[in-house]
Amino acid sequence: MDKKVRVRFAPSPTGGLHLGGVRTALFNYLFAKKNNGTFVLRVEDTDQNRFVEGAEQYIVDCLNWCGITPDESPSNPGAYGPYRQSERKPSYGKFAEQLINDGYAYYAFDTPEELDAKRKEIPNFQYGQATRMGMRNSLTLTLSEVEELLAAKTPHVVRLKVPEEEIVHFYDLIRGDVSFETSIVDDKVLLKADGMPTYHLAVVVDDKAMEISHAFRGEEWLPSAPIHILLWKYLGWEADMPAWAHLPLILKPDGHGKLSKRDGDRLGFPVYAMNWTDPKTGDVTKGFKEMGFMPEAFVNMLALLGWNNGTDQELFSLMELEEKFSIERISKAGAKFDFEKAKWYNHEWIKSQSAERLAPSVKMVLQKAGIEVQNENFLNIVINMIKDRCTLLPDFVAQSGYFFTSPAEYDVNSVKPKWTLEKAEFFNAFAEKLTLTDAASEEVAFKALAEEKGFKPGELMLPFRIMLVGGKFGPGVFDIAVLLGVEETKARIAKAVNVFNS
Repeated sequence: MDKKVRVRFAPSPTGGLHLGGVRTALFNYLFAKKNNGTFVLRVEDTDQNRFVEGAEQYIVDCLNWCGITPDESPSNPGAYGPYRQSERKPSYGKFAEQLINDGYAYYAFDTPEELDAKRKEIPNFQYGQATRMGMRNSLTLTLSEVEELLAAKTPHVVRLKVPEEEIVHFYDLIRGDVSFETSIVDDKVLLKADGMPTYHLAVVVDDKAMEISHAFRGEEWLPSAPIHILLWKYLGWEADMPAWAHLPLILKPDGHGKLSKRDGDRLGFPVYAMNWTDPKTGDVTKGFKEMGFMPEAFVNMLALLGWNNGTDQELFSLMELEEKFSIERISKAGAKFDFEKAKWYNHEWIKSQSAERLAPSVKMVLQKAGIEVQNENFLNIVINMIKDRCTLLPDFVAQSGYFFTSPAEYDVNSVKPKWTLEKAEFFNAFAEKLTLTDAASEEVAFKALAEEKGFKPGELMLPFRIMLVGGKFGPGVFDIAVLLGVEETKARIAKAVNVFNS
């Protein structure tokens, strides 16, 4: 590559971070790492009406949780700051003025009421080539009228003057050659009445100032591309324009339309990386992290929504993704989100991790459930015993809680119909003989005593399991007994026999 790779993730601090946004950040990050480049976080907070307190820190927390930490950001500035657009406000006006002076933009003084009247008069009204000469702007007013309005500080915006009957061409690294007819592009606002730039002006000015080499963004921004390309050209920066890559949409599970928060609410899965609490209403929207996803699994899942490395490999660490990522393997087609597949990734990652890696997260979910862990070594043994049975981190509560506290309830309906006093006597006798030196020896002793008492071992195994764990689940029952120890196993047998006898 001719110039140094500098890419940016530029979210707006307006609420929760959609998994599509995280994927955009991830692909930027991976491309930077693959090409020894720089990954920049730039906060696009020019729309002050939509700004939400705490949203910027939330975005930073999401990226940190995923392990895709920016090289430059508001909290870790480099030589290209500031990294918040609101702090760059003085830099935008002069470029809007330059565009006006060069004939590529104009002042528009139309009031909201005048614009509303036009929308009622003209169906699907667009402020552009067909309508601009019927509006109140510096194209239709005299120079002296414009100067008077500006001197009086009359509210106005600056609009791009989109050329008529031109074709805007550009090369997209994912889609190839793309072209737009300017006749379908309206005169976008570049500078708002409060002096803040819109996204269209700000993104071009900032990408130039920050020397961004490649612009990765979602497919939904494709219709805006001709505006931005015209701005690069009109500002005289065409030679410095970044390479474009418009990422495929993340689609609803049925493949029809872009995945939204509403779809997640309706179908019962998260679409945000982490829990988002609306500061105004207090409403909490659940995230993948709090639902029990590991960051490794979440990132792995996201990477394969629209990208593959050309093999059947599905499990990738972040380091492997950094090595194997390539733009050439990004699909043009939208990627259907499959929550069951997302859970599969998490299950595979939980199974593959060491107990030491899982322990802090497992300890946290146990504590939330009111289960205190006293012995870290004991916890690690438990995790290794049951991690294959857990899909989400909260599953460790049901799958391991009985190792820390005796069952408060039993699945008595699975035992009572076939329970007899003879079985009660068997378990009392078995408890007396317990040694629990190892699981295999204890199983041999259990079966020998069963035969001696006239039982088939199989009809006693389920009651034994329910005595120890409360239900029909868990790893090998003799492995559980050995880990619980002789005294605890005896106590649980005695307690359950009393319940089953009653």
